[in-house]
Amino acid sequence: VQLVESGGGLVQPGGSLTLSCLASGMFIDKHGMRWYRQAPGKQRELVADVSLIGVTNYAESVKGRFTTSRDNSKNTAYLQMNSLKPEDTAVYFCYSVNTWGKGTLVTVSS
Repeated sequence: VQLVESGGGLVQPGGSLTLSCLASGMFIDKHGMRWYRQAPGKQRELVADVSLIGVTNYAESVKGRFTTSRDNSKNTAYLQMNSLKPEDTAVYFCYSVNTWGKGTLVTVSS
């Protein structure tokens, strides 16, 4: 199983980014997917998850701003992030089937 994140970058406060997590060696429609983030000097925290049946949950800090989804035909999960804040700056990881991606850096700064 391999998970590869992409889509990170530098964005101004209030901007948007969409992260992708391409899975190989497994089918995302057979498993849940979680998104975590780790800011400098902080512990990794769960940001969002989508269950096997498509039920989503979000951390309070991102609720209403972030949306997770998946495209089974592309075997890819997404994290749409809107109204980004400087405190959203972190490395974002996807996780499924006991496997972590390597992460993608999101920097929110003017």
